[in-house]
Amino acid sequence: MFAESLNDVRRICPLVHCITNYVTVNDCANVLLACGASPVMADDEREAEDIVSIASSLVINIGTLNSRTIPSMFKAGRRANELSLPVILDPVGAGASELRTRTAMELMGEIDFSVIRGNISEIAAIAGGESKTRGVDASDPGLLDGDLSADIITLILKLREKTGAVITVTGPKDIVAGEKCLYTIKNGHPMMSKVSGTGCMLSAITGAFCAAASDMAVAAASAAGMFGVAGELAFERLTLEGGGTSAYRSYIIDEVSNMTPEKMREAVKIEIR
Repeated sequence: MFAESLNDVRRICPLVHCITNYVTVNDCANVLLACGASPVMADDEREAEDIVSIASSLVINIGTLNSRTIPSMFKAGRRANELSLPVILDPVGAGASELRTRTAMELMGEIDFSVIRGNISEIAAIAGGESKTRGVDASDPGLLDGDLSADIITLILKLREKTGAVITVTGPKDIVAGEKCLYTIKNGHPMMSKVSGTGCMLSAITGAFCAAASDMAVAAASAAGMFGVAGELAFERLTLEGGGTSAYRSYIIDEVSNMTPEKMREAVKIEIR
């Protein structure tokens, strides 16, 4: 089920419209190409609706908000809803500033999202829970020690019910909360947190997988599992060939491009409940 999702992406080659942040835009474009999709990074409001109209999905990432791109996010999101396209929200740094949190909340109020992907601090912030986000990639350390508590799982499920979106929470173990199932993905490597943009790349990949699927929860879980396996394989290569975080980032993209359904079947670790 999960491995076949990659074949679907490469067969369809979806055009993924990303309104994303300028810190990681190049990595997001390259990882989309690596997984078999086509990226378009258009964030001017004068063309946002036109680009969405020819796209297969939309990814909105609030990592570097400014007064020029915020209107584009709303225009693109509303147009994507009109066309029944999957829309993914990455609420980068929600809880770190009033602007980020308010923008994420307003986007959720006006746009129907298929998937919302963030770390636990970001998800807690937009769900109305307590969060102490210190930066765009920071999470409450206490929330990430081992399994998430029952209270946090309840918070995630409440956000899913409130928004109707699949909720993907990334961390040492990724959680994907769908309408019927809760998926726990046990793939990835701790070094992925040392590379800026791995979360943004996963959100972009999620947009590609959702564009090629009918079940958004399975698509989100498949994307997280595949990307986690790529992180594991990239670290193995880094151990053999040497290098640091820059090489590791490139190796991750390489492993996505070299990923096969067979590799996913062997390495993806997903529990369903």
